[in-house]
Amino acid sequence: MSCEVSWFSALCDDDYEFLGVPDAKLKSSWEHCRDIVLGAEAGGFDNVLLPSGYALGIDATAFAAGIAVLTRRIRLLLAVRVAETWPPQLARQIATLDRMLGGRLTVNIISSDMPGETLASAPRYARTVELMSILKTLLNGQPLDHQGEHWQLKLDPPAATTLSGKCPLLYFGGLSPDAREAAARQADVYLMWPDTMPAVQAILDDMRARAANHGRTLKFGYRVHVVVRDTEAEARDAASRLLSKLDAATGDAIRAKSLDSQSEGVRRQAELRASAGNEGYAEDNLWTGIGRARSGCGAAIVGDPDQVLAKLQAYQAMGIEAFILSGYPHAAEADLFARHVLPRMMHGPL
Repeated sequence: MSCEVSWFSALCDDDYEFLGVPDAKLKSSWEHCRDIVLGAEAGGFDNVLLPSGYALGIDATAFAAGIAVLTRRIRLLLAVRVAETWPPQLARQIATLDRMLGGRLTVNIISSDMPGETLASAPRYARTVELMSILKTLLNGQPLDHQGEHWQLKLDPPAATTLSGKCPLLYFGGLSPDAREAAARQADVYLMWPDTMPAVQAILDDMRARAANHGRTLKFGYRVHVVVRDTEAEARDAASRLLSKLDAATGDAIRAKSLDSQSEGVRRQAELRASAGNEGYAEDNLWTGIGRARSGCGAAIVGDPDQVLAKLQAYQAMGIEAFILSGYPHAAEADLFARHVLPRMMHGPL
């Protein structure tokens, strides 16, 4: 079974040696995030997520343009925040970046609010569906006549096109009913955060049924952290070390300031963490300690190379075709995974 294996470039000030303890050397900067991407390319990863958040770190689109000309093989998964864009402008940016990359751009759609705005779930996700539809029309080279609730546009396709002449794959995640419906209607790759095997299977079953109701099929991606060492004991010790300088108040503050701190997905990560045993393991090799100092994706696959590989292959057997991995510090953990696990996987871009 082949799958896409991606890493993560910490554009939003999310890199630590000890979770919750800021380190000037790991703060988001052009130089630091550039080195993570170039290291991931050298290590053999297929893609790399460039996250986006207006409150933290550096701009993902500007970073993508800068790193595009320094890479040769790896794809970029550019995160774009829906409410901060005008769709025709975004289509032109995507086409330009894809040309700079020689056709290596993919796009992670984030159903965001405007800075300072709070839109209810249903209209916010309806706006996201509109955006994905507009992007697909324009980037597939078709004239646009869109009369929606959020945008009313009648346009010729842009002169700038992607290398393939088609819209890049749109990755999208969200756990609420509104988010699931948005993915079923327009996304190409549905992303989920860590959960127990039965819960992952239930999400896959639900999303397949929802997509079928719209006459569509989805690919599935899984976003999770990893801690891999020569032995399971060493991996568990490394995981524990990440939390060794964290106090509860600092962890609470980090989670509270995240833009997605009230989302359904974040609530589920908190439930997963609360249900885990005393050492934070929700099931074999799935450790929820990351979520004590991070909103969003809050669990890690922890183990020796055989255990980490077996866990990933179990997800593949359920239908996962893409993994977006990360670890702390990001450059060091990417190197460990690239040496110990990645060569044993059949992988390539979606």
